Amino acid sequence: MPGTKRFQHVIETPEPGEWELSGYEAAVPITEKSNPLTRDLDKADAEKIVRLLGQCDAEIFQEEGQAMPTYQVTHASLYSSWVLPEEALVVLSGGGTSGRMAFLMSISFNQLMKGLGQKPLYTYLIAGGDRSVVASRERTEDSALHGIEELKKVTAGKKRVIVFGISVGLSAPFVAGQMDYCMDNTDVFLPVLVGFNPVSMARNDPIEDWSSTFRQVAERMQKMQEKREAFVLNPAIGPEGLSGSSRMKGGSATKILLETLLLAAHKTVECGIVASQRCLLEILRTFERAHQVTYSQSSKIATLMKQVSTSLEKKGRVHLVGWQTLGIIAIMDGVECIHTFGADIFLVFSWKGLSHHLLPQGPQFSFSQEDFLTSILPSITEIDTVLFIFTLDDNLMEVQTLVEQVKEKTINIQALAHSTVGQSLPVRLQPLWWPLLFFEYEENFIQKFQRELSTKWILNTVSTGAHVLLGKILQNYMLDLRIGNSKLFWRALAMLQRFSGQSKARCIESLLQAIHFPQPLLDEIRVAPISCHIQVAQEKEQVIPVALLSLLFRCSIPEAQAHLAAAPSVCEAVRSALAGPGPKRRTDPLESLQPALQ
Repeated sequence: MPGTKRFQHVIETPEPGEWELSGYEAAVPITEKSNPLTRDLDKADAEKIVRLLGQCDAEIFQEEGQAMPTYQVTHASLYSSWVLPEEALVVLSGGGTSGRMAFLMSISFNQLMKGLGQKPLYTYLIAGGDRSVVASRERTEDSALHGIEELKKVTAGKKRVIVFGISVGLSAPFVAGQMDYCMDNTDVFLPVLVGFNPVSMARNDPIEDWSSTFRQVAERMQKMQEKREAFVLNPAIGPEGLSGSSRMKGGSATKILLETLLLAAHKTVECGIVASQRCLLEILRTFERAHQVTYSQSSKIATLMKQVSTSLEKKGRVHLVGWQTLGIIAIMDGVECIHTFGADIFLVFSWKGLSHHLLPQGPQFSFSQEDFLTSILPSITEIDTVLFIFTLDDNLMEVQTLVEQVKEKTINIQALAHSTVGQSLPVRLQPLWWPLLFFEYEENFIQKFQRELSTKWILNTVSTGAHVLLGKILQNYMLDLRIGNSKLFWRALAMLQRFSGQSKARCIESLLQAIHFPQPLLDEIRVAPISCHIQVAQEKEQVIPVALLSLLFRCSIPEAQAHLAAAPSVCEAVRSALAGPGPKRRTDPLESLQPALQ
């Protein structure tokens, strides 16, 4: 991202730098690399985890050495053709975290336009539809045709449409199809691709229901950018603190980048002149101040992390109760913990502000006050943790009443409260929590976005750190993830190569054996499309650790399963295998490895 010392933007990542240290896989995308800052994350205590993840988040604001001042040109171009007709539309689209961020930002900017007395013109698309906002549905990201069909539905009859396709790793077929469709129909559409890899590192594997790879789509967009018929926004922000976990830095950078761009664009429209680079820089600095305010309370964040970890270790539940858009941020973190950590014990309730933005999704996807009081409150136990997330502008009597009800069930109650400078927590509420994460911001037009971002950073850090403390992370890798889409299939393969040091062919064989066991791995299975393997893998647990132990011990799948069953945890099983006698294995995260993707 642009540095705050001098506002800059790079369309392509510069020559290999700090994320291409000696030994890194040159072909592995930046968003999938291991961040040197956190390579010993699994050995850190809570305080150090907060510090390390905060440093990773700070990389968003670091200045690139070489760059071109392209943001000004980009937003000027976008809004020189800004959709003035009544049929105008801005679509924010993505899968998973990117789609949830699109949902959040479309709500925010429509509210902004209503406040200005203007007609709302934002909408969102998320792979898998509205249910994917509140539940993980990763396979839906893998269809380009699905993306195109959804885009056609929301843009029918529109004369001018700007489509922001968000794919952190430049990998989601759902977005690739939409960008291709827009480029074929430039009389109506202006496509803008948002991600955080260079185009040369965009996924180049075939998309099963489309004729182009993501990289080919992105390269076509780069060529059309010369005529301002398409744009690619892909600044380098460095690897994730937890390797490949784009819900963290990638999601935050998406929010910062698009909110900066769109706020400046609205100012351009309102004032009739292009916003200056100084204006863009001031917006970016506001987000950087949110980072400073957030991590100034690192010790309290660490305390919350330890409390959450303790509840999870005791098989308790963690309930996140948020008001307004802070509730949406809570939902995002809770949903994403399911596929990142296999955690089904984060229950999230958004308080006031979600249900009227989504179509009904059935009783299992209810997020109202009544749902909490009737379905969740009676089941809370003394080992559970409940975190309340609100601002001092919310209904504090409502907060107090709910907290007092929860206190009858558990003493593990914590709060994350946001205020404007000069506001203070009412005396009656002060005894209800300790420690209280209390954040003060100066009153300005971007305060709402600061609070959302701060909440996201805290929840990401707490949920990730809690699972680190539980021993679910090896170095800075989540080994025991469930393979739910093509991105995760290729990530699994890359991890097998990294930790086993064996060939790509051998790792693929072991991965397929673990996926399809006990069924014999026949030739027709080996040559089946990746989607067939994913369909089986998404229903299975511990596929990756079983495959890895099979490689490390050079044993059968049942023998690998026995090794895993005998160990206290997945990571301990792998550590023991890496440290034990046998053929030389590459265990150093900085050691040179054969690239997983050819």
